[in-house]
Amino acid sequence: MIGIRTVRLGSTSEVPIESLNFQLGNGSDIMAENSRRQPIVAVLGHVDHGKTSVLDYIRSLGRDRQASVMAREAGGITQHIGATEVPAKLLNELCSPLMGGKEFLSPGLLFIDTPGHHSFSTLRTRGGSLADIAILVIDLMEGCQPQTLESIRILKNAKTPFVVCANKTDRIHGWHCIEGRSAAESMKDQDAHAQGLFEQKFWHLVGQFGEQGFNLDMYNKISDFTQNIALVPCSAKEGEGMQDLLAITIGLAEKFLEEQLSDIDGASEGTVLEMKEERGLGKTLDVILYRGQVSKGDEIVIATEQGSKVTKVRGLFRPRGMAEMRDAGDRWDSIETVEAAAGLKLAAPDLEGVLAGTTLRVLPDDEKLRQEAIDAADEESEISIELEEEGIVIKADTLGGLEALAFELRNLEPPIPIRNAGIGPVNKRDLRSAENATDPLHRVILAFSTTTQTETAEELERDDCEVVHIHSDIIYHILERFDVWSENRKLELEEEKREKIVYPGKIKILADHIFRRSGPAVVGVRILGGRLHVGQRLLTLDGAKVGQVKSIRIGDNSHKEAKQGDEVAVAIEGATVGRGIDEEDILLVDVPASHARRLRKLELTSTEQEVLDELTTLHRADDHFWGR
Repeated sequence: MIGIRTVRLGSTSEVPIESLNFQLGNGSDIMAENSRRQPIVAVLGHVDHGKTSVLDYIRSLGRDRQASVMAREAGGITQHIGATEVPAKLLNELCSPLMGGKEFLSPGLLFIDTPGHHSFSTLRTRGGSLADIAILVIDLMEGCQPQTLESIRILKNAKTPFVVCANKTDRIHGWHCIEGRSAAESMKDQDAHAQGLFEQKFWHLVGQFGEQGFNLDMYNKISDFTQNIALVPCSAKEGEGMQDLLAITIGLAEKFLEEQLSDIDGASEGTVLEMKEERGLGKTLDVILYRGQVSKGDEIVIATEQGSKVTKVRGLFRPRGMAEMRDAGDRWDSIETVEAAAGLKLAAPDLEGVLAGTTLRVLPDDEKLRQEAIDAADEESEISIELEEEGIVIKADTLGGLEALAFELRNLEPPIPIRNAGIGPVNKRDLRSAENATDPLHRVILAFSTTTQTETAEELERDDCEVVHIHSDIIYHILERFDVWSENRKLELEEEKREKIVYPGKIKILADHIFRRSGPAVVGVRILGGRLHVGQRLLTLDGAKVGQVKSIRIGDNSHKEAKQGDEVAVAIEGATVGRGIDEEDILLVDVPASHARRLRKLELTSTEQEVLDELTTLHRADDHFWGR
């Protein structure tokens, strides 16, 4: 793994970038530009640690500056993979103060912006990870968080070298940033207090990486990049230290991945990011080409829901300048041929049903190799998620998203079994599958970044629907809501085993029947409809809590329950007459959420059904899943 040896921060052994052990652009290592492809760089990090801010800053370096991706994405998290190409000319200009007159060998850098560590792990090629190298963004003030640690484990398993971007140095008290300044220069210019605060955060990170089996150190105190991980202090917000980050990333890739970057021959392959409908072009594919080349007129094979599909490239397009693929708008250049590594848009007939996250292959002339490519696409068309007889239903808009959700569920403790998994909108088949689950805790559909068919949505919203639909454009929100629902449902199931079912009701406080105003309040009431049971809670018609029924009396006799038409004296714990309730007020008799679910299966009187509907409306204003 790439990194550096630990050296004290106070050391004066800083060395310029061009003198680091990877010796950029040195002598016999120089190769013709067309004999190597540009490195593919993945950017990973915990939510809100600045992953997208880093990419936004890099994108802003080009002439065609565009609006922030982060401002537009759900929850500030990039949910679909994008690609940004940074040409070598721009990199050389930006990093020239650090390079001592040398230049990078690669044609540039191709950044892929993943929706998180999960999708990164599903973006695979035949050789392993789609990315050659990764940047792991960490908020310096917060250190490693759960998603950071998961990212580290995935990078380790994929054997993907990475650099740590210690972002948000501007949040250190007293730290002064200057846009365009190198991190090493910035460190020298900070006062002792700011440097001391930085060292505290730095050593905390060193300890956290040590627990994961890695040595972490400052990038400019290098001894051996093959044994340690390089940390670059940055502020994406202020634009400080970013050239150091880019220089280290491309320098490490060029030194240690030369063979990988030179492997540009052989089968031409790319990863399908997503299919889009483009005006004037019809259905198109956004693709990261990681090997070989693709040209207009080439036959290609793609993986679809129905299996492999062969079609012919009708048009190829690349984003102009520094435009990010999702934001290129009309800034697309038509081209005849594209060589790896590149982000591109491809137009072709019969792209319906293509599975995002799968491989696009250019078909060779050789019949045997051609059939192997088609067989490989057929194999990819089979969704490789382990299904069980009993479990929940999951849906997503892409194969990568579906695998990411399944990955998370498998790694919960205990793991959550999956009964059915699919790509596309939630439909009636999914609903019926969830309804047929034997375990009540499995009657749920988890939907990541996908829609629901209209009729199915209407059925899911019905009060008597036993299936819960949890959906979001952010995978972590789905998991959090599923966890809360599961815990609440377990408690409800336990209550259902112990409790006798109670019914809803509506009562009226009678005039001139106030026997005690508080502690507890004792009032005469008439049961207008439904039933009243000791222990039930009372609500006003607008949902305000009144108190709990402590006792029910008719004359000198105590009763546990009163029914429609009865006039009884009720002791209400927590209520005060004249403050919240008064004579002739009408109150609702509440029921537990678990009982509401069971009541819908019973035959209720019209008044009981009316009260249950009122209670459902009031409770669901605060809890969408109440009584489901």
